[in-house]
Amino acid sequence: MTPPRFKRILLKLSGEVLMGEGGLAIDPVVTARVAGEIADARAKGYELCIVVGGGNIFRGLSAAAKGIERATADYMGMLATVMNALAVQNALEQIGIDTRVQSAIPMQSVCEPFIRRRAERHLEKGRVVIFAAGVGSPFFTTDSGAALRAAEMKCDALFKGTSVDGVYDADPKKVATARRYETVSYSRVLSDNLKVMDASAIALCRDNNIPIVVFNIREHGNLAAVLAGDGVSTVVQAEEAPVAQNRRITDSDLPADVHVDANGEHTTAQQEEIIRATEQILGMAPGALSAQLAASRANNVEKED
Repeated sequence: MTPPRFKRILLKLSGEVLMGEGGLAIDPVVTARVAGEIADARAKGYELCIVVGGGNIFRGLSAAAKGIERATADYMGMLATVMNALAVQNALEQIGIDTRVQSAIPMQSVCEPFIRRRAERHLEKGRVVIFAAGVGSPFFTTDSGAALRAAEMKCDALFKGTSVDGVYDADPKKVATARRYETVSYSRVLSDNLKVMDASAIALCRDNNIPIVVFNIREHGNLAAVLAGDGVSTVVQAEEAPVAQNRRITDSDLPADVHVDANGEHTTAQQEEIIRATEQILGMAPGALSAQLAASRANNVEKED
């Protein structure tokens, strides 16, 4: 079997993914299909942990806008994620997949408390781990919770399963000409306010170099296809740093008041200005080139002696 590109992944599912066409908050048939997708991925050798949102049951931010105190509304939303986590656990265990639910809000009668090292041990034993209740504090979304758990669990990537097949430069449901990105940088997502995840989640993934793969979980077989590199998705990742190229420095690279005379000589002030400009062009720390030149001159003196 070909080794997977990513070994350990965190799958972030929106709560709406569990809803059926009949308006049920948690549709058993839909949940069973999602569980089948997860089982297929696990069978291919991936270590899987999951975060499920709670929007199909309760949205804290929306409730706060309607008058419920924000912290209280967020705690209610966290409880909704626990309900979804238990539903997914039930669906997975019905098809023979060992699963553990860990909650950021301790509720020992229902599930395990979140303990990072215990969660790692579950993954090493081939179990699926579902993280519930976000980060356990109000004012944080489940996207932030997913990014945090992905960093804590040393995941190779964060896969976000939604109802669209990637990241677009506009809402594809409203703009017919919206263009889907194959890849996009964290900085572009933040600067253009692209609706991928909230800013804190994007920043956390960026700081820990965790790529975010956005795909359509509603399409049957798409999770396995995207994991194999065949499905349609958008990858949010770091920009590639430009490769430094060796080239001759010309007058156009230098400040306007610095020039090379006919004999190629410069005054001391000009030399210092050229060194500073060269450091900037080569991306060197201030003073680094001066130190190298001083060391080189010292070696030459020693050789002459």
